Amino acid sequence: MTSGLDDFVVCCDLDGVIWRGEQIIDGAAGGVAELRNAGLRVVFLTNNSSGRVRDYVARLAGAGIAARPDEVGSSAQAAVALIASSLPAGARVLPCAGAGVVEALEAANFEVVERAPADAVVVGWHSTFDFERLRLAADAVRSGARYIATNLDPTYPGAAGLLPGAGSIAAAVSTASGRAPEVAGKPHAPTVELVRSRFATRGVMVGDRPSTDGALAAALEWPFALVLSGVAGAPGEEPVPEPAPPFVAANLGDLAPQLVKTFARA
Repeated sequence: MTSGLDDFVVCCDLDGVIWRGEQIIDGAAGGVAELRNAGLRVVFLTNNSSGRVRDYVARLAGAGIAARPDEVGSSAQAAVALIASSLPAGARVLPCAGAGVVEALEAANFEVVERAPADAVVVGWHSTFDFERLRLAADAVRSGARYIATNLDPTYPGAAGLLPGAGSIAAAVSTASGRAPEVAGKPHAPTVELVRSRFATRGVMVGDRPSTDGALAAALEWPFALVLSGVAGAPGEEPVPEPAPPFVAANLGDLAPQLVKTFARA
């Protein structure tokens, strides 16, 4: 049985908190170091299913942040756990998604296929989405495959502005197939279970998107810490909620002292 801060994590989103596209956000590495130096355990959770775990570990290292693979979770893993709740190993799964979904499917011993027949379809963010991928995914869904979206985020924060997100891709597949997906990522139940089973039952959720990161914090019954380095407050995107979350800062570097003061051991 763990106690004290052993069962407490600072759970950080990646896109909009650590980086925007290829650009590292000012204060990110220093904020993580300050949290760790105060004895707080930091883990990372992303709705972006496009990257493999080792890709995220390498990107974090490039940002000056050391992380182990078991400290990184994604909506790809949550989506595959959702599939495994009803389909056996060896089932045929069509990913309309990036390498992170393929990695998670292979780790769970599903057969990755490129076209129907398929037992399930997983839609996630990827920059190579095109008409042919839309056609193949929609065909499989119309044929009865279980249809899962890693998340429904409408946009994705890039270095030069907001890009279409996984929700935009899922909307195309839904329109073409006539079916709505089950959703695995933040703030839905599969990700709540992933956080509780892999990371901790207590913590604080750090993110840039109130509708997903903030809603996940509410589902976990954790405080929400909002950074303004991503989506929240951006023109045409999500406003800062009213009332504001208990912790708000421009970036993780500015946020870290608030979290240390509140949650670290005296």
